[in-house]
Amino acid sequence: MLSGSIWLIHNLSQTYTGVVNVSVVAHSGLKGRAAASRSAVSVGARCSATGFRLIRLKHQKADVHLDVHEEDLVPAGGDRYIVSAAEMAKYSSELFGEGVELVTFLNQNYTFEFGPENYKVVPVRAVYSASFKPQYMAAGPMSLSPDSVTVYGDDAKLASIDAVLTKTLSFNDISKSAGGVVKLVPVQGLRMSDSDVTWSLEVTRYVELRSEVSIGVRNVPPDVDFSVYPSRTEVVFLCAFPARNDPSAVCEFYVDYEEFLRSESGRCVARADNVPSYVLEWRLGTELFDCMVREDAQ
Repeated sequence: MLSGSIWLIHNLSQTYTGVVNVSVVAHSGLKGRAAASRSAVSVGARCSATGFRLIRLKHQKADVHLDVHEEDLVPAGGDRYIVSAAEMAKYSSELFGEGVELVTFLNQNYTFEFGPENYKVVPVRAVYSASFKPQYMAAGPMSLSPDSVTVYGDDAKLASIDAVLTKTLSFNDISKSAGGVVKLVPVQGLRMSDSDVTWSLEVTRYVELRSEVSIGVRNVPPDVDFSVYPSRTEVVFLCAFPARNDPSAVCEFYVDYEEFLRSESGRCVARADNVPSYVLEWRLGTELFDCMVREDAQ
């Protein structure tokens, strides 16, 4: 009995070639389609492995859940997508496990069905707080990749969502650019195409420049006398270090007459034009300007 057991173990430890079949449920990020194939597909192949491994594969009952790259799924009409044997070979270790060598697949193609799902593409919004060391600031808004995601669910729930938020990021007293990966906040009842995004925040040193500037006007009809008060104010420029030319020499600050017509209070915010690229931020000493109109007598 002992010698028989030793003989069996010895023989099953040898390498053999045999036919195995695994039941495969494909998963994919196909836009507008279900995350998993509608039903499992039997994938047959001739493989080389130890006798123990081949026996285990032949008696495996659980489905293999396989993540298939979108580019490997070829549309075949309707809900059907084909994965060729050549592409399927890339997933042999996921299909059969380590220690199993694929010899050949028994079929040239395998067809999976992915049912349609309602979806909506919404932007991702970064939720973060940051404080900086003196003379440092963010060079721009936080960058996200991807900056939008596809969400899936019923129409009522999709209609109620306009954006997906990141989990809160917090930075204190920073002076260097930073980046990483952040999870997205799950939305109950909806599935998202991505569970996390890559973020980056560029931080730069700045120098502060102050000037007094005139406030002009634009889009004023020729028969209208339009003026703003005050007509001059201080402007503060935060410029990327090292300091360059005074930006007030080329910047133009103005109030748009058409914006005044749409205002209810007669007070307007000044706009800026020709702002050099090295200006990170600017602010005027006066936030709202009183606007006055006198139509010329005809």
